[in-house]
Amino acid sequence: MFDRIKNLFVNDLGIDLGTMNTLVYVANVGIVIEEPSVVAINVDTNKVRAVGAEAKAMLGMTPGNIKAIRPMKDGVIANPVVTNEMLRIFIKKAAGRFKLMRPRVLIAVPSGINEVGIGAIRESAMGAGARSVQLVEEPLAAAIGVGLPVNTPDASMIVDIGGGTTEAAIISLGNIVTCSSVKAGGDSMDEAIIQYMKNKYHLLIGEQTAERIKIQIGSADTLDQQLTMEVRGLEMGDNGNRLPRAVTVTSDDIQEALKPPVDTIISSIRKAIDSVSAQLADPLFYNGITMAGGGSLLRNLDKLISKNTGMPVVIGKDPLKAVANGTGLMLKHANEVFSQPTSSLIGKGQMVQ
Repeated sequence: MFDRIKNLFVNDLGIDLGTMNTLVYVANVGIVIEEPSVVAINVDTNKVRAVGAEAKAMLGMTPGNIKAIRPMKDGVIANPVVTNEMLRIFIKKAAGRFKLMRPRVLIAVPSGINEVGIGAIRESAMGAGARSVQLVEEPLAAAIGVGLPVNTPDASMIVDIGGGTTEAAIISLGNIVTCSSVKAGGDSMDEAIIQYMKNKYHLLIGEQTAERIKIQIGSADTLDQQLTMEVRGLEMGDNGNRLPRAVTVTSDDIQEALKPPVDTIISSIRKAIDSVSAQLADPLFYNGITMAGGGSLLRNLDKLISKNTGMPVVIGKDPLKAVANGTGLMLKHANEVFSQPTSSLIGKGQMVQ
């Protein structure tokens, strides 16, 4: 009985507000929302038509008066008004209709986020119905979510490959010691595939087709058995005509297409490793690298990173939900988390350029 009454008042939320997807974790419940970070707006009325998966299905396919947009870019807010509305809908859905108090919200944000970005996210969450807002850096949340021993003196390394950014962070004693962040992730991989299809096959494809190609046959290094896929798009004819056409592409094609963003990610990881102190180097190389985020699932990316760093590399448990699960674990100590100043959780580590 007491728990039922308590649940009417307490509904702390953890949010992974990503460029591609938003996940919401309800304390003592788990992840209740996992939706694309997309909002469809009716431009005539300026009202939201759809949010999440329904809105994503409209990307590139909407009539003139409907605009499907991603309000997040590179892990930060690009459109405050639309982000506010998206958060409001997700928070209302996650918190439930019959709560007597607005929720406290813990939001994961990119490392190195500036004061303007912090203010924008805090303002959006408060405007969306949060009672109070706390922020945590995404790599730290991801490391907690995959079960790394972040509070020990030894060094742990997490590489979180999200939609807009990749963050390679070294963590010790509960803090990020150093972090390298680049604007390369799932979105840049999709864009690389789109450009490759234009250049090699003279075929125009959309974002969702590029994402399907990446998932079905994408790889970072040569596969033991080559994969193929039929891809449909619009032919880029010299006469300006754009007729439907299908081509068969291989995993070798997509490996070549993905080389630029993959190289950028690996370079960022090496920069973080190169910056580590001698004291942390030995435990770091012993513990190796743990990967999280959707980009970590690209075939053979773990093997390629290991080849380029000389370190063991593993894909963490439930990598797509690592950040959200990390916020959920932090909410087990919610009173402590929300009583701290944001500066104690954000921007304490060295950013490596």
